[in-house]
Amino acid sequence: MNQTSTTITPYYRLDPDKVIQAIESAGLACDGRLLALNSYENRVYQVGIEDALPLISKFYRPGRWTDAQILEEHEFSLEIAHAEIPLIPPMIINGQTLHEYDGFRFALFERRGGHAPELDQRDTRIWLGRFLGRIHAIGAAATFRTRPQLTIENFGHESVNDLLEGQWLPPHLETAFSSLSTDLLTSIEATYQRTGEFSAIRLHGDCHPGNILWRDGPFFVDLDDCRSGPAIQDLWMLLSGEPHEMALQMKDVLEGYTQFHHFSRRELGLIEALRTLRMLHHAAWLARRWQDPAFPLAFPWFGEPRYWEDLILSLREQLGRMHEPPLQIPM
Repeated sequence: MNQTSTTITPYYRLDPDKVIQAIESAGLACDGRLLALNSYENRVYQVGIEDALPLISKFYRPGRWTDAQILEEHEFSLEIAHAEIPLIPPMIINGQTLHEYDGFRFALFERRGGHAPELDQRDTRIWLGRFLGRIHAIGAAATFRTRPQLTIENFGHESVNDLLEGQWLPPHLETAFSSLSTDLLTSIEATYQRTGEFSAIRLHGDCHPGNILWRDGPFFVDLDDCRSGPAIQDLWMLLSGEPHEMALQMKDVLEGYTQFHHFSRRELGLIEALRTLRMLHHAAWLARRWQDPAFPLAFPWFGEPRYWEDLILSLREQLGRMHEPPLQIPM
């Protein structure tokens, strides 16, 4: 298998038979039931196991993370789970969490059902805040050795460069996007300077509501994007609405959070900068993965001028928001 085919179609050999063979190579007996679950960066399947409950298998995208980086994700997950925080860690089978079969690396997880948290409920926000405070207390107790940090360079500058150099934008929008992205990155850097130094701790990294299952309380899932960064990165994605609504929501989250971990309110000033970086990074992620056949099928609008027009409009709004005062949390 050459590098080109691996890069363009990294999962072309991962058919149902290969998935079952991989699971059985770890010493488990599959009963033939296989259900593909919604995932694009990796490939995730629910797999039936003989005389036992089904398991969730995650096959890591080739070339994205090193073995050491994946194992750090697993170590962090297990630290959190061992502290009796409701996070679903990889299973330890034959003394290991990361397995390999025919060039594919994979991990297995218990299956847990649930639904998205009702973030319009105050009790839910406080509850999530408590658990995130506990997660961050663990995250702050050590550092990642190989996992990257969320920076303006890797989420911002590299994303913009990839989009422009790859000629992903319609020609009539390239100049507008290039000029706007320069202004955005300048504003993001100024925002970081105003905020001052902060502690970069180990984070979940992608703590949006889709990565939280709720069943008699929350279960956090999918630390695939865990990295170091400001604590606010794991909090702001729980917010929605107008600034005054987000301020009230954040007050509830912090009511729970600060029972277990200190929070520097200076980081509130980073919210819109981090939101902007996420928007740029997401667009670049789609571009970087476009040769994977799953992506044009799942995101057909990515190549349409309307997508880029809407993105530029949203980014212009972000430029304005970064010049507004940070959230003012009521006492």
